[in-house]
Amino acid sequence: MLTAALSALADWPVAQALTQGRWSYAAVSALHVLGIALLVGGILPLDLRLLGLWRSVEMRPLAAVLTPMAAAGLLLAVVTGVLLFSVRPLEYAQVPVLWGKLALIALGATGALAFRLRVGRDPDRAGRRLRALAGIGSIVAWLGALACGRLIAFTGS
Repeated sequence: MLTAALSALADWPVAQALTQGRWSYAAVSALHVLGIALLVGGILPLDLRLLGLWRSVEMRPLAAVLTPMAAAGLLLAVVTGVLLFSVRPLEYAQVPVLWGKLALIALGATGALAFRLRVGRDPDRAGRRLRALAGIGSIVAWLGALACGRLIAFTGS
C-alpha cells in the first residue's frame, strides 16, 4: 500500500513538472532552504534565551517576533520538502536518515506546541527547569533534523 501511494506521488503532475524542469526544482529547493533558515534562525535564538542567554532581553517580545517566523519557516520547509520528496519518493523512502529527519521534525514541532500550550504566549511563566528542557530539546531536534537533511544527499542512492 505504501509503495502504491509513493508511486502515485511520483506520478503527480507537480512532481512530473519538477523532474522535467531544472529551474522549477531549483526554485523549490531554494525555498526549502529559506524555510529552514527562517525556522532555525527564529527558533535557535529563542532556545538560547530559554537557556538563560541574553537575560537583559525580555523573553515575551522576543518570542512574539521569533515564534511566528519559525512557524512560517516550518510551514514553508514542510510544503517544499513534500514537493522535493515527490520527485523520487520510492528512492527517498529507502533512506533511513530521512526517517530520522522526520522523527526529529515531529519531536521539535510537538515539543514547541506542548511548551506553547503549557505557558501560552509568555515563556517566563515556565520555571527555569522547564525552559531549559524546552530549549535543549528544541536545539537537539532542529539541529538534528538539519544535519539529517544534509546527510540525505550523501547517504541516498
